[in-house]
Amino acid sequence: MRFNEKELMSLSRQPSERAAELGMRGPKKGDVVKKRLVKLVVNFLFYFRTDEEEPMGALLLEQCRVEREDGHTFSITFLDEAERKYLFECDSEEQCGEWMDSIIKASYEFMRKNLIFYRSEIHRLTGKDPLEQYGISDEARFQVSSSLQRTSGDTSSL
Repeated sequence: MRFNEKELMSLSRQPSERAAELGMRGPKKGDVVKKRLVKLVVNFLFYFRTDEEEPMGALLLEQCRVEREDGHTFSITFLDEAERKYLFECDSEEQCGEWMDSIIKASYEFMRKNLIFYRSEIHRLTGKDPLEQYGISDEARFQVSSSLQRTSGDTSSL
C-alpha cells in the first residue's frame, strides 16, 4: 500500500490514543531490542527514536495478528507476511495488555465488526435499521459476510 509521506508525517503529530517508550525489535534477522517512542494514532503505530520528532517508520494495523509472547512482551505479525514480526517489550504485564487491547481495537475491521454487531442489536430491539437515515444501509461494507461470521470470535486478528 502506498502512502503520501507528508500526510503520514502530519498524522504522526496528531494526538495519540496511546504513547510510551517501549523496547522494540524489528523483523530483520539480527535486529536487537531498542528503546523507541511508540505512538498509536488511529490505525497506525508510529515509532520514533527517543530523541527525534520524525518517525522512523509506521505500521498500518490492518490484516495483522497481535499476540502475547510472555508477560511483558507482545508481537505484531502481518497475515500476508508471517515472517514480518515486530516485538514490543513493556514495563509491566498490565501495560502489555493495555497496548494489545488498544492495537486490536484500532483496526478498521474491528470497528466494522462492532458497527455490524450494534446495527443488528439496534435493529433487533427497535425494528429499525439505524443506518437507513444516512442512506448507507445497503452498502456492502456494512453487510455481514460469511468470512466475518467465521472469524467473529477471534479478537486477536485484525
